Amino acid sequence: MYLIDIAMLHELFRPKPSVVHLETENDTSMNNYELSCINGPNLALRLVQPEDAEYIHTLRSDIQYNAHLSAVQGTAGNQRKWIVDYKAREEVASEFYYVIERHDGVRCGVVRLYDITQDSFTWGSWILDHNKPRKAALESAYLLYDTAFTYLQLQKAVFQVRRENNRTLAFHQRFGAIQTHIDAKDIYFTYSREQFENSKVNFKLLLEFPDIETNATS
Repeated sequence: MYLIDIAMLHELFRPKPSVVHLETENDTSMNNYELSCINGPNLALRLVQPEDAEYIHTLRSDIQYNAHLSAVQGTAGNQRKWIVDYKAREEVASEFYYVIERHDGVRCGVVRLYDITQDSFTWGSWILDHNKPRKAALESAYLLYDTAFTYLQLQKAVFQVRRENNRTLAFHQRFGAIQTHIDAKDIYFTYSREQFENSKVNFKLLLEFPDIETNATS
């Protein structure tokens, strides 16, 4: 699984000098075409296509990455059929499955936004492989949350993490997710749009988005 840089997330919440607030776009008119590729400074979330089936099947079958995922069954052909069937859910905006790509077109992971209701969503199936760039975990999570909160106008994320998945648990806790309960297998969290908006400028500063302006004084 990817490595989480905890020191990076500590840095996120250190006070920043004289930050000018970023004007965010709350565009509720975005359609599925506009959601087809969400760009960050180093990564993009691109909606999965049937041609990604072999990559996804290989990724999910790799013991380096699948310890905390549901068991993989079938072949790349079965994965392709799953993607074709999934496209109907994408069309009605009940689920969005993204390939994570570098800007040179190299795939480096996947992430899924699903169980979308009028105000909430779940996310998971999150894998980053050896081709990931620096800060890939933070950037892919940021882009996923920005898609859900800013563009889809949802109000909260609800999700669970396997109890033994220590690195991912640490990431979500440092990100600010609030633990709600625990069962024998999973730890459950919620993370609100308000929390994301309150930290959004700091996230973008840390990720070095080009549209952030600072007004530092000596």
